[in-house]
Amino acid sequence: MKLLLTASGLRNATLRDALRDLLGKPFESANIVYVLTASTAEPGDHGWLVADMSRLHGLGWREFDILELNGLPRQMVLDRLLHADVIYVEGGSHYHLARSITGNGLAEGFLELLESRVYVGVSAGSMIFSRNLTEHSADVIGDAADLHVLGATTVEPPFALFDWYLKPHLYSPDFPERDDAWADRIVERADFPIYFIDDDTAIRVNDNKVDVISEGRWRFHP
Repeated sequence: MKLLLTASGLRNATLRDALRDLLGKPFESANIVYVLTASTAEPGDHGWLVADMSRLHGLGWREFDILELNGLPRQMVLDRLLHADVIYVEGGSHYHLARSITGNGLAEGFLELLESRVYVGVSAGSMIFSRNLTEHSADVIGDAADLHVLGATTVEPPFALFDWYLKPHLYSPDFPERDDAWADRIVERADFPIYFIDDDTAIRVNDNKVDVISEGRWRFHP
């Protein structure tokens, strides 16, 4: 399994090179599918989505597909994912994304596909792999309102691969409250491991090896 879990996509050369290494071939020889589901639950201006999609498209893929996980037949969604060499899952609401995967019966098939494809997560797309993605962690992190606004009080982790939880956008100008004091308050309440990463950092999972690659800053609290 090859995962590149970012906060804000392929923002720098280190992250792009890491993806190229995981892929094992040039971008222009590969198909990518861009999953925008998480973004649809976020209100307001989506310029950030357009900017990231444009940056990604500019890398020169052989084929650039765009996919929404809701409203299509399950097998059609899985076939579109199967056709890609890289599955790129955009940010937004990680709760909406998780519920879309589990609610549409995609978790098992999606996980099987990840055994032979490279997955790139952006923010919400990077947060769905923790077995600690639950209503408890929502309360600990302080974003239970993001779950409740979807009309939900519980959330089921779709993949539950790791004990650690990932929280993105540390020190980001787009999230000015996410400083060291913010992270410290979460760590005081948390009873699970947490990575905090900035927008120039990613967690790389290459089979059984997990490491951090970065041109920025990050924190890990076991």
